[in-house]
Amino acid sequence: MQYDNKKGNDHKAEAGGLPSDKPEGNGGQPNSHSHRQSHKKEEKQSAAAQEMDALKENTVTITEEEYKKLQKEAAEVKECQDRLLRLQADFDNARKRMERQCQDFTKYASEGIIVELLTILDDLERTTQVAENKGVSLETFLKGIEMILSHLYEMLKVHGVKPMEVVGRPFDPHTSEALMQVESGLPENAVVEEMQKGYYLNDRVVRTAKVKVAKKSLAA
Repeated sequence: MQYDNKKGNDHKAEAGGLPSDKPEGNGGQPNSHSHRQSHKKEEKQSAAAQEMDALKENTVTITEEEYKKLQKEAAEVKECQDRLLRLQADFDNARKRMERQCQDFTKYASEGIIVELLTILDDLERTTQVAENKGVSLETFLKGIEMILSHLYEMLKVHGVKPMEVVGRPFDPHTSEALMQVESGLPENAVVEEMQKGYYLNDRVVRTAKVKVAKKSLAA
């Protein structure tokens, strides 16, 4: 029995002519690289669109007149800032200058008094030299000393320094310092004797007086 080879070949041709269901390329696998690139591009476009929307929300539209007004106000603010900086610099310079002046004043405030004291010191040295060289009498020497003391008291008076008057008055702890108590005919706690003078500078006590104070009499 013979087979029809032609028919068998026709069947093979028909079978070979059928389209394949498998995708071509990469061994039949889908192209994932192009898919990722497309996804990234979409993400960038979305982010750019969101950024543009945000800019639109934060953008304020003004007229040209309003813009010019803002420019003018900005210039005025800048001018005020510059003026403030200059004033601050001037203030710092003035403060430093005053600090130097205060330091100089503190350092040399007593210069005038020192000069006057040096003049009195010169008088005292001359009086001493005359007494030693010429053998002047004690009376003449004492008169020279009294003149120098008078000059010194006058100088202190000019500068607001004056001695206290405490003898015979009630003891005042703000102006005097009691060194001892003695019996006296004066009332109790009265100043009997001044052992060291006290002085005021204007209305301030610069040195308290050292005194003896009367105590209560035993006979009383």
